[in-house]
Amino acid sequence: MAVEFRCTTRTSLPAAALFDRSRSVEAHTASMEGSRERAVAGTTSGLLGPGDQVTWRAWHFGVPLRMTSRITAFDAPHAFVDEQVRGPFRSFRHEHWFHEDAHGTTMVDRVRFEAPLGVLGRLAEKVVLARYLRTLIEQRNEHLISGP
Repeated sequence: MAVEFRCTTRTSLPAAALFDRSRSVEAHTASMEGSRERAVAGTTSGLLGPGDQVTWRAWHFGVPLRMTSRITAFDAPHAFVDEQVRGPFRSFRHEHWFHEDAHGTTMVDRVRFEAPLGVLGRLAEKVVLARYLRTLIEQRNEHLISGP
């Protein structure tokens, strides 16, 4: 059974600018500085686009992890989706939605994931992973709306 959560972020930035920041390898790397996340294979710089694949290497919970994700849906500047191709999760899907109005942009992140390891994984999802991932997304979004 998958865990799902949403993060909603409001900013005065135009949707197109926030869309581009959200798919920037450099912005992602800067926002994940605490986990030493780096793009190590695939598209390792610039803006991710339709079908692009990137392998990230990071440290989480004191353990080095690799995750390869692919852009599986792309509708600039309204939405894109990245999904795990290989990595630590049984499944991982991150939808990025952008809605612009007269006052700025609302960005909605919808994350759906399943941990491996059966019952132990489900316990980890509920006790640790959901809160941890939500915090990572919120920190990333704060960086995106306040960055250059």
